[in-house]
Amino acid sequence: MEKNMDYDKLGRETKTHGKGKHIVTYALLTLWAVIVLFPFYWMLLTSVKSYSAYNSEYIPQFFTLSPTLQNYVDAFTAVPLGSYLLNTLIFAVVTTAIMLVVITLAAFAFARLDFKGKNLVFVLFLALMMIPNELVIITNFVTVTNLELRNTFAGLILPSVTSVFYIYLLKENFEQIPDSLYYAAKVDGTSELKYLWKVMLPISKPTLVTVTILKVIECWNSYVWPRLITDDEAYYLVSNGIQEIRENGFGRENIPAMMAAVTVISLPLLLLFLLFRRKIMEGVVRGGTKG
Repeated sequence: MEKNMDYDKLGRETKTHGKGKHIVTYALLTLWAVIVLFPFYWMLLTSVKSYSAYNSEYIPQFFTLSPTLQNYVDAFTAVPLGSYLLNTLIFAVVTTAIMLVVITLAAFAFARLDFKGKNLVFVLFLALMMIPNELVIITNFVTVTNLELRNTFAGLILPSVTSVFYIYLLKENFEQIPDSLYYAAKVDGTSELKYLWKVMLPISKPTLVTVTILKVIECWNSYVWPRLITDDEAYYLVSNGIQEIRENGFGRENIPAMMAAVTVISLPLLLLFLLFRRKIMEGVVRGGTKG
């Protein structure tokens, strides 16, 4: 009887300890979420404040009783923000589409095909990740300038159509596919490209989705290369447009209008990440796990 009472007491203590641990964990996660999300809240809040209301605040207010959408109207009328968004969309979609073809073929070659010196070539290929981006940018700038591709979409897109990291990620994913599927396909007379298209790509869909989303985000946030290779407003991306907005659109003091423009620019990426966050996590786990 006493033993049963001891077990019951131990069980209650374990349960209490477990609940306390969960409470502390959720409290810390909530605090971290508030810290991470607060800048986004402040950006959105500032974007719906009028210019006069914002400047009259000697102490920052964490809410507003008179929100306005005039700043968003100004974001599309004071500067060609719609044109910047369209240019960025074209740049992101075309670059990502070409890159997917390039990295898929490269990853398939390294993962499935046998050729002399494959391992050495792959090691040298990975070594490219050690080269500073600044050196690559200088080389790309000279090449694009010599080809007279400045202020063109081709000049913007071509240097970004491959990625050593994405090739490595996709190669690791391809190598997880059992060899038995490949041998069975070869017995049926399936060609290499057909096997890639019909078997490997459907199995690797989560990783491909992850790579696609990450590349779109990378293109959307690209700043240094577009700023370097374009000086024609007709080819500005949203990242370059922010500086144009600040200097020639709203001015340096109209912070609410600036925040409205930044909100419009950031919203597509936030929605993309929220919609596909599970796919991103699944693809990263599948790409980085072997066995």
